[in-house]
Amino acid sequence: MSKTPKKARSKRPPTRRAESTAGSPWPKRLLLGAGALVAFVLIVLVAFQPQPLRGVPEGTEEVPVASAQHVDGDVYADDEVPAGGPHAAVWQNCGFYGEPIDAEPAAHSLEHGAVWLTYRPDVVDGSTLKRFVGRFEKVLVSPVPGQAQPITATAWGHRLEVDDPDDPRLEQFVNEFEGSSEAPEPGGACTGGLGTPEI
Repeated sequence: MSKTPKKARSKRPPTRRAESTAGSPWPKRLLLGAGALVAFVLIVLVAFQPQPLRGVPEGTEEVPVASAQHVDGDVYADDEVPAGGPHAAVWQNCGFYGEPIDAEPAAHSLEHGAVWLTYRPDVVDGSTLKRFVGRFEKVLVSPVPGQAQPITATAWGHRLEVDDPDDPRLEQFVNEFEGSSEAPEPGGACTGGLGTPEI
């Protein structure tokens, strides 16, 4: 008895239903396009974001300082703003002060890498300098009624005098010297010391 060969099963083209389950490439393409667009926008934002001014600003004076030793009592005159040297055993807490502070604990803060912004209250509205507090961890702001210039920025061994609180060199000075390794103890604290700043 002869066997009849089986008919080969014919391959049918996939139906429209089968094609639809394979999925459209468009959702994937749209997702990739959206991801590329987000990446591009982020790159543009970073590239065009204003960069902080760096470097020692023009007009900065190097100030020789005596040894960083702890002393008791008054060392500096009432209106003196030292750029380092002998200082109180406890530092001044960083922040904004509407009243004058003692130079001896402030000089200790300078030893810890703080920048001290002092202003003449009869010439400058001190609130214009509040912008530096909070943005920077180690900034002291206080009035010094008898200082010669409207605003003085002081760091350990450095000083900059300006007339205008909006002078860009002021921010450049803070960027350069706040927490600077040129201070004897830049890792020192600027909280947990003396004083209660307004902010």
